[in-house]
Amino acid sequence: MVSYYDKILAGIAVSLVGGILLGTFTAVTLNTGILLGALAASGFVYHAMFENPPLPTSDPRVAATVIVWHAVVFVIALSVFLE
Repeated sequence: MVSYYDKILAGIAVSLVGGILLGTFTAVTLNTGILLGALAASGFVYHAMFENPPLPTSDPRVAATVIVWHAVVFVIALSVFLE
């Protein structure tokens, strides 16, 4: 049986792979494709973290996960715009 979090992980993976494919096979640069995929994956991360969190929201691991995810997206965005 596929659980809710399995679907979330699949959505994140498909978003990121879709961004890579977009950057590889279209006129969009690879870094921009990855950024767009990461932004789409952010929707799945937000839904999993805030709509149906696996841990109580007072758990410090929730905040740490959100901070790390935003740092990754920020670094990708910087790499796109600093090319």
